Amino acid sequence: MKMEQRNLGNSALKVSSLCLGGNVFGWTVDQQTSFRILDEFIDLGFNFIDTADVYSKWAPGNKGGDSESIIGSWLKQNNKRDQIVLTTKGGSEMGPGLKGLSSAYITKAVEDSLSRLQTNYIDLYLSHFDDLETPVEETLEAYAKLISAGKIRVIGASNFSPERLKQALDASDKGLPKYENFQMQYNLVEREAYEKQYAALTAQYHVGVTTYFSLASGFLTGKYRSEKDLSKSTRGQGVKKYLNEKGIDVLTSLDNVSTRHNATPAQVALAWIIAQPGITAPVVSATSIDQLDDISKAASLRLSAEEIAELNEASV
Repeated sequence: MKMEQRNLGNSALKVSSLCLGGNVFGWTVDQQTSFRILDEFIDLGFNFIDTADVYSKWAPGNKGGDSESIIGSWLKQNNKRDQIVLTTKGGSEMGPGLKGLSSAYITKAVEDSLSRLQTNYIDLYLSHFDDLETPVEETLEAYAKLISAGKIRVIGASNFSPERLKQALDASDKGLPKYENFQMQYNLVEREAYEKQYAALTAQYHVGVTTYFSLASGFLTGKYRSEKDLSKSTRGQGVKKYLNEKGIDVLTSLDNVSTRHNATPAQVALAWIIAQPGITAPVVSATSIDQLDDISKAASLRLSAEEIAELNEASV
């Protein structure tokens, strides 16, 4: 199918309006299933894949780089490198002394990611977390060299304060590369931080925004509607905070809209993000083909202005 593609900031990258999160690869999804999910994602017409060097260091027996290694093995097995926009991130702690955004560490982190991903270049490389001990100019100068060497094409950031993000964006006026993407939490039950602190800033500098926790750790699928439901999965306790009047209002509104479209609440929740001004794509992961096929339908779901207003009102 012909998939809508969007410009990522002012860069030359064109990405699908849905991004596949690789955080589950090597954690709750084994390599064989990861390969099937990646193949299906591309076959459905999408091209935007997101991972990070630290995925999934937190899982027992893992050391980090697990997701990148699986994607790298998948790339080696097929001939689809030119069909995808590959995103990874660096700066999170990978071990003692292995973290931050210093020139020396970022250079090493990019080389390590390239090796695990079995590719010569990374389309979009993100500073995963800010490093307050490193001047933004030092990090951007390191990126300038990596871009010049053809090892990364475009840069972005995640988890920066508005003040530090603006400082880094202003530094690009000095001939340094510009962060063309900013990634942060944004969904129907977590709107305030983006809309009040970042939306105007990213719009001013023409930065494309991608969102994580796009389904609020599964709450917006409608799976969790009572205290009893929290035991349905290991993620249950993480959504307990949403079981309040606002959260129930959002689920009710999602139910109403999804019924009109013969869709699922997850599809509507993602379609709402896709329709928001300034948003390039939500990042969402899948642990099975069925789950991927379900969420993929969000990209072609068009909500009316009245439906968006209804969801907005329920989620304030």
